[in-house]
Amino acid sequence: MLDNKEVDNKPTEQKKPGMIRRVWQWWRRPSRLALGTLLLLGFVAGIIFWGGFNTGMEMANTEKFCISCHEMRDNVYQEYMDTVHYTNRSGVRATCPDCHVPHEWVPKIVRKIKASKELYAKAFGLIDTPQKFEAHRLVMAENEWARMKANDSQECRNCHNFEYMDFTAQKTVAGKMHDQAIQDGKTCIDCHKGIAHKLPDMKGIKNGF
Repeated sequence: MLDNKEVDNKPTEQKKPGMIRRVWQWWRRPSRLALGTLLLLGFVAGIIFWGGFNTGMEMANTEKFCISCHEMRDNVYQEYMDTVHYTNRSGVRATCPDCHVPHEWVPKIVRKIKASKELYAKAFGLIDTPQKFEAHRLVMAENEWARMKANDSQECRNCHNFEYMDFTAQKTVAGKMHDQAIQDGKTCIDCHKGIAHKLPDMKGIKNGF
């Protein structure tokens, strides 16, 4: 005669293998309804993820976001407000992301990934004072100049393009310089480095992060 413990455990021991077998068979041979449900859930999850990702991307691609840290707000943003890109007779304003973030999706993603090192600078306070900012200004400027040189001043050309310029309507010197730039294969940043922010001290010590 079995004792009470053996009697109580027997149904449980028989039930567990049966449940495991049924679950395993379901995963191996899911019904059409189950497969359709999984596909639908995956599709919905993909839409939610993509929408959230793009929403976050756009929120991080605004002037408000760019100047949310005092390093940018108290330094280069103040300089930018004194330029024609901020206030002009036509009322067209070029904001921070217009000049520093590509409009095309893939280049934008690449730029965002590369910019992640700025989080490191923020976390460790590498440019959190005007003095530190000036000490690093040359390196930061040269990095941005090199980036714009490499992509043929892509962000500048979103608004300014040699092909659409009427050199006869420009000042004589500007017209000649732009015409010469085309012949020499130059790009915007070759000549317009100080167009929105003051130039760094070119004799400064290069202290990269």
